[in-house]
Amino acid sequence: GGLILFAIFSLVMDVFKIGYYSSFYSCLSAIKIIYPIVQAIFVVVQTYFLWVSAKDCIHVHLNVTRCGLMLTLTTNLAVWMSAVTDESVHKAHSKLKKNMTEEIFRWLLKVGMRSSSVEECNCNSQICQIFKNGYFWLYPFNIEYSLFASAMVYVMWKNVGRFIDHHSHHVQRLKFRLFRRTFFAGIMLGLIILVSGLGVLILYEVQVNSSTESSKKSQALTMYYIFNIVCLSLMSLVCIGGSVIYRFDKRDMDRHKNPTRTLDVALLMGAALGQYAISYYSIVAIVASTPRDTISALNLTYALLMIAQHTFQNVFIIEGLHRQPP
Repeated sequence: GGLILFAIFSLVMDVFKIGYYSSFYSCLSAIKIIYPIVQAIFVVVQTYFLWVSAKDCIHVHLNVTRCGLMLTLTTNLAVWMSAVTDESVHKAHSKLKKNMTEEIFRWLLKVGMRSSSVEECNCNSQICQIFKNGYFWLYPFNIEYSLFASAMVYVMWKNVGRFIDHHSHHVQRLKFRLFRRTFFAGIMLGLIILVSGLGVLILYEVQVNSSTESSKKSQALTMYYIFNIVCLSLMSLVCIGGSVIYRFDKRDMDRHKNPTRTLDVALLMGAALGQYAISYYSIVAIVASTPRDTISALNLTYALLMIAQHTFQNVFIIEGLHRQPP
C-alpha cells in the first residue's frame, strides 16, 4: 500500500516534468522529455511486479533471478541519487536567484550551460510555472518510492532459494480493531499531532519567506522549535513507557534469521545516523557561536532531544521486532 501511494505521486511528478520540459522543447535535448516517460513506465511495471511477487520465495533459475533483482535494486538507487541531485540543484538555483539580480543570474546560467539559447529556455508562462513548482514539491515522494522499492527488492533477493517452515508457530494473523482498547485514542492523538505539525510548518514557511522583519522571523523560529521540543519530549516519554511495558510483558525473543527484520533494523539504524550527525553538528555550532540568545537555547534543546528521541525509539522498535507473538 505504501509503495502504491508513493508510486502514484511519482507518476504525477513525471507528468509534471513532461509538461514542464515540453513547454520549451525547442531548446532542450530530447532526452529531457524521454527520461520522465521511461521513468513512469519503470514505476508502473515495477510496482505491479512487487505487488504480485513481493512475497515469493523463488526456487528456479536462481542466478538469473538474483541478477535481475540486483539490477532492479541498483536502478532504483540510481534513480534515487538522480532525484536527490536534481532537487539539490533546484534548491541552489532558487536561493541563487533570490539573492541576486536577474541579469547576474542569467549571466551565471550562460557561463554554466553549453547552450547559448538561455533566453528561449526561460519558463515564463503560468502553466509552465505550475508544472515546475509541482514536480519540485513532488520530488520527496519519488525519493521515498525509490528507497521503498529498493528495500522490497532487497528482501526478495534475500528470499531467493530460501526455505520457510510453514508449520512454525511464529506465523500469526494480526487482527487490528480500530475501537479496541487504546487504538482509537492513539490514532486520534497521532492525527492531532500531524495536523498541528502541518499547520506550524505552513506558518513557519510563510513568515520566514514572506516577512522582512527580523522580529517576525524570530517569532516563527521560536514557535517552530517549541512545537518540535514538545513533540520530541512526548515521543521520548512514550518510547520509554513502551520499553518499560516490555519488561512486565514476559515473552520469548525470536532469534531466528529473518531477512525482512534484519533489513528493517539496518535501515532504522542507518536513517538514525544521519539525524545523529545533524544534531551533533548543530550542538557544536551552537556551543561555538558567540551570541547566546533564546533561539540558540531552543535549538540546542531541540538537537539534544532529537538524539534522545531517536535512541529511545530505536531501542523500542528493535526490541519489539524481536518479540514473539503472545
